[in-house]
Amino acid sequence: MAAARPSGSWSGALCRLLLLTLAILIFASDACKNVTLYVPSKLDAEKLIGRVNLKECFTAANLIHSSDPDFQILEDGSVYTTNTILLSSEKRSFTILLSNTENQEKKKIFVFLERQTKVLKKRQTKETVLRRAKRRWAPIPCSMLENSLGPFPLFLQQVQSDTAQNYTIYYSIRGPGVDQEPRNLFYVERDTGNLYCTRAVDREQYESFEIIAFATTPDGYTPELPLPLIIKVEDENDNYPIFTEETYTFTIFENCRVGTTVGQVCATDKDEPDTMHTRLKYSIIGQVPPSPTLFSMHPTTGVITTTSSQLDRELIDKYQLKIKVQDMDGQYFGLQTTSTCIINIGDVNDHLPTFTRTSYVASVEENTVDVEILRVTVEDKDLVNTANWRANYTILKGNENGNFKIVTDAKTNEGILCVVKPLNYEEKQQVILQIGVVNEAPFSREASSRSAMSTATVTVNVRDQDEGPECNPPIQTIRMNENAAVGTTSNGYKAYDPETRSSSGIRYKKLTDPTGWVTIDENTGSIRVFRSLDREAETIRNGIYNITVLASDQAGRTCTGTLGIILQDVNDNGPFIPKKTVIICKPTMSSAEIVAVDPDEPINGPPFDFSLESSTSDVQRIWRLNKINDTAARLSYQNDPAFGSYVVPVTVRDRLGMSSVTSLDVTLCDCITENDCTHRADPRISGGGVQLGKWAILAILLGIALLFCILFTLVCGASGISKQPKVIPDDLAQQNLIVSNTEAPGDDKVYSANGFTTQTAGASAQGVCGTMGSGVKNGGQETIEMVKGGHQTLESCRGAGHHHTLDSCRGGHTEVDNCRYTYSEWHSFTQPRLGEKVYLCNQDENHKHAQDYVLTYNYEGRGSVAGSVGCCSERQEEDGLEFLDNLEPKFRTLAEACMKR
Repeated sequence: MAAARPSGSWSGALCRLLLLTLAILIFASDACKNVTLYVPSKLDAEKLIGRVNLKECFTAANLIHSSDPDFQILEDGSVYTTNTILLSSEKRSFTILLSNTENQEKKKIFVFLERQTKVLKKRQTKETVLRRAKRRWAPIPCSMLENSLGPFPLFLQQVQSDTAQNYTIYYSIRGPGVDQEPRNLFYVERDTGNLYCTRAVDREQYESFEIIAFATTPDGYTPELPLPLIIKVEDENDNYPIFTEETYTFTIFENCRVGTTVGQVCATDKDEPDTMHTRLKYSIIGQVPPSPTLFSMHPTTGVITTTSSQLDRELIDKYQLKIKVQDMDGQYFGLQTTSTCIINIGDVNDHLPTFTRTSYVASVEENTVDVEILRVTVEDKDLVNTANWRANYTILKGNENGNFKIVTDAKTNEGILCVVKPLNYEEKQQVILQIGVVNEAPFSREASSRSAMSTATVTVNVRDQDEGPECNPPIQTIRMNENAAVGTTSNGYKAYDPETRSSSGIRYKKLTDPTGWVTIDENTGSIRVFRSLDREAETIRNGIYNITVLASDQAGRTCTGTLGIILQDVNDNGPFIPKKTVIICKPTMSSAEIVAVDPDEPINGPPFDFSLESSTSDVQRIWRLNKINDTAARLSYQNDPAFGSYVVPVTVRDRLGMSSVTSLDVTLCDCITENDCTHRADPRISGGGVQLGKWAILAILLGIALLFCILFTLVCGASGISKQPKVIPDDLAQQNLIVSNTEAPGDDKVYSANGFTTQTAGASAQGVCGTMGSGVKNGGQETIEMVKGGHQTLESCRGAGHHHTLDSCRGGHTEVDNCRYTYSEWHSFTQPRLGEKVYLCNQDENHKHAQDYVLTYNYEGRGSVAGSVGCCSERQEEDGLEFLDNLEPKFRTLAEACMKR
C-alpha cells in the first residue's frame, strides 16, 4: 500500500520550518551571549554604565561598533554613554557588533538595559504563632471616582458592627472630609451605618481620605474599637500633559553626523503615576522650513536627533519644530499638548576666505617707511565677526628683506599692506609679493578637501626720489703707521651720489676727533696727520682710532659715516715691570717672581731678556735673576742679606732689543706671608724694642682707670655694709651664702668678709646659726657663693652653746661665730641694699637692660686669657701681661705698628 503524499500546504509549512531552523542556527552561530545591565532611569553623558566581556565572544575582533549612537564601547568592553539618556521604559537594548577586517568574520552581542528597582524583602526571623484573635468589625474596601457627576449624596458603602445583634448601635465618623478640611464631604447615617459623599472630589488635590468610624450604644458604651476606614479616589484622565518649557531652544553645529543628539524635551502629567493616564509619547508634527526633514524625536524619551548630515548654516541657520506630547501612550483619545522647539545651526569653518581679485598693483616712493600702500579684500560665507570669518593675512614670497608687512583691519576684515623698511630705487625698481589668507579658526577637515589657503599676487613699483649723498658702507677703514710723520696724507672717507654713483660735488667735514690727531680735506675727504699717532694711547681700542665724518651735497642733504684708522704697530716701547714693590718673607721664601709687559704688538714684544742694571757691586753680590719663561723671571737673594728695604734696578729687553730699566723696591721681611709684612725699622738700630702709639697708650690708661673704679666701688660698698646692723634673711631654707673654700685637703678657716658675721636670733640658747656672706681667701681672690634651692638648710645646726659646726650641712670642719644680732636687724639692713645692687647690675647708664646681663652663651672653644668683662665681674687679681709675649704673627704685626708710633 502506497503512502499518501502530503498536501501542498503541509509541504510548504515543512519547508518554512526547516528554513527557520536553519536561520536560527546561523544566527546563533553569529550571536554571543546576551548581556543585561541594570542602570538608573537617568544616565549622564560620558559615564560608565558597565562592562561587557568582548574576548569571551570574539577574541580576534579589531573593530567594535555600537548600533546605538548614545553608547560607546571601548576595547576593554567598557560601555560609556555619549549623551544624557532618560529611560522612560523599563528596558532598552542595543547591539555591539564585533568584526575582523582581515577575514570578514563578525559577531554580535545584545545588550539589554533595565531600570534598577528597589525590592524590599521581609525576612521572617521568628516562627509564626497562630493565635485566635477577637473578631472585630472589618473595613470594607471603598473607593470613589474623581469628578463624579453624582447623583449626590452618593452612596459609598455601609459600616456595620456585629454587636448590633445584641445592642442598639449608633454609627458616627470623624477625620478629613468630615470634621476636618474638606469639611462635610462625607457623612454616615446614625442607625444604618450607610456612608455617603456629598460632592465631587479632585484626585490631584486629595488622593485618599482616612476617616475613623465609631460604633456606640445610646448610653455611650463602645462595644467596638474605632475602625480606620480608607476611601481612595480613583483617577480620571482629566489633566493634560504639559511641557516643562513653552519654547525649547537648542544649538547644533552644521555638518554634524547622523544621529547626533540635538537636545531633549520633557513633559509632566498630574494624573496618577504609572498608569496609562501618565504614559506619555513625544512626536514632531511640524518643521519650518518643511523640507528636507532633518530631525527625529524618540517617542518615550523626548530626545531629538539628526537624521541627515546635510545641515548647512549658510543655507538655513535656524529650524523651528512643532512638537507634541500625548498621554494614554499616544492613543488617539489621549490628551495632548504642543510646544515649539527652535534649533539654531552653529557655524563651523567650512568656507575658505578667498581674495576678490587674484592680482593687485601698488606703488611707493623709495626711502619711505610706515606707510599704507594697499588694501585687499576677501569673501567668507561663515558667520561674521567670529573666528571662522576673521582673516589672517601673510606674505608668502618676495619679502625676504623684511620691507613689508600685512595686517588685518578688525572692522572690515581687509588686509593692509604696509612698508616697514625703506626701499631703494637704485637697488630694485619693482617687488613682486605673494600673499595668502586663512581664518583664525582652523579649517574644518570634514567640510572639504580643498587647499586651506587662498593666494594673490601684489606688484609693488618703487618710485625714484632725489636723494642726498649716501654713506655706504657706514664704516670705512684705512691703515697708517703709528710713527707716521706730521703732515702725512692718506685716503679718507668716501660718500656717493646714489643716482650717479659719483663722489663729485660732495663736501666732507670732521664731526668727532677724540685727540685731534688728524684733519680732513673738505673736497676729497682725505686725511692729514696733524699730531703724532700713538697706538698705545688710552683712547685707542684694539689698535683702531675712530673719527666721524659728515658728507653733504650742494642741496644741503647729508649723511654720516665713521672712518676707522688702523694704526700699525712699530717697536717704540720697551718692556717694563708694572709691579715695582716686591716683598720676600725671608723665613719662608728665597725669591720672588717678577713679570714684564710690553705695550707693543706681540711681534715687537716677548721673549724678554732680564738683567741687573747697577753701577754698585752690592746689587750683584746680594741679588740674582733667573729666567722663568718669555715674560717672567725669578729674583732671589744670596749671601744672607739683612732684613730691610733694597732698591734693585732691572733691565728688560724685547726681541728687537728695545729695553727699559725698572727700579724695584724689594723688602726682606721677617714674616710668614706677604700680608704680615709692613715697613719696619732696622732691628739693630731700634734694639728690637716695641714702641707704643698714642692710641695704644690711651687705651691702656683707660683700662687702668676702669679697674680702679671697680675696686673703689667694691671697697666702699663693703665698708658701708659693715657699719650697719645685720639680720638674717627669712628665706634661709631657700637662699644661703655659704663658704666655698674647699680647694685642697686640710682644714678650712672662716673669715669675715665685708663685715658680715654670723648671728643668733633671739635670746634663747638655741638659735639659727650660719655663715651669711663669708669670704674665703684663696689665691688672692675673695669669692661669695650663693646656694639656692633649699636642699641644704641650717636647721640641723641648731644647738646650745656659742660655737657650732656645719659638718652635717657642708661636710667640712667650719667654725661659726656667735650670733650677736637679731633677725629683724639683719633683714632690715640687707634686703633693700641687695635689691638695689641687683637692680643696678641689671641696667646700664641709660636705665636699660645691659647687653651682657643673663645671656645664654654657646661653647666656642678655648676661653680667652683676659677673662670675663661682664657687668657683674668682680675679678680682683692683678693679671699679668705675659701673654703679650707669645702673640701669633698677625697680632705681632699690630704690636710692631704700635711700637713705631
